[in-house]
Amino acid sequence: MTRPTLPHAHPTAIISAEANLPADVKIGPFAVLEGPITLGPGCVIGPHAHLIGPLTLGANNEIGSSAVIGGAPQHLGYKGEITSVEIGDGNVFREHVTVHRGMPIGAGPGTGVTRIGNRNFFMAASHVAHDCVVGNDVIFANAALIGGHVTVGDRAFISGNSAVHQFCRVGRLAFLSGASASSKDIPPFWVMQDVNYVRGLNLVGMKRAGMPPAERMAVRKAYRTIYMTRPALPLSVALMRIEAELGAFPAIQELVEFIRTSKRGICGAHRLVGTGDDDESVAA
Repeated sequence: MTRPTLPHAHPTAIISAEANLPADVKIGPFAVLEGPITLGPGCVIGPHAHLIGPLTLGANNEIGSSAVIGGAPQHLGYKGEITSVEIGDGNVFREHVTVHRGMPIGAGPGTGVTRIGNRNFFMAASHVAHDCVVGNDVIFANAALIGGHVTVGDRAFISGNSAVHQFCRVGRLAFLSGASASSKDIPPFWVMQDVNYVRGLNLVGMKRAGMPPAERMAVRKAYRTIYMTRPALPLSVALMRIEAELGAFPAIQELVEFIRTSKRGICGAHRLVGTGDDDESVAA
């Protein structure tokens, strides 16, 4: 570890000789950059932040005070192997956010890397575990947590004090309500609440994402086919009906494919709370 010589690095920061940093990076007091780290231009590292390589961040990322990016996976099978975190551009990691690197390849389902895309917003104390894949424009509210190997689609919203079980998937524009938990896959556009309760559809999020009205209506019809048909249809039959009647819409193709490829399953109709008409969820 060496003292920084960068023009915008505080003199109390500690920066590894292995770090590859652009001249315009800003590094706050008592920040620690440990090991092989590559930062893109325009990055800002807050006071007391701890970055641990191998770690790659793209351009214009903001790391808040006391955030830890690239920490070891919280897994009993981890034995100190070299794994990494890869992060895209324009992300914000607020105070005390933690992102852990992957488990090594060959250690069970380890991928060796945790990946985060672009323009995501991680509010204070949120957590991304080992081997996760987070897409683009996702919001993690305060203390939102995802376990190992979770995949989060673009523009999803994980609300405050909520959690997603390891190996689950969160679909594009899905919404997990505050103080909730999911041990099932959350399909695209679905709103989940409490523990594995179906609440409705993220109609606000779909509208803000530019989904045409006809396509939003098709998603509502698909939701009703799965949860509101009486007598209830087996899921495989409901999906065939949805595909036959609404399959021309890309959002329906995405939804059907997500459900069919689910390994953890989705919540059944017996967990239904909403009707699909809810218009109250908010996704950026």
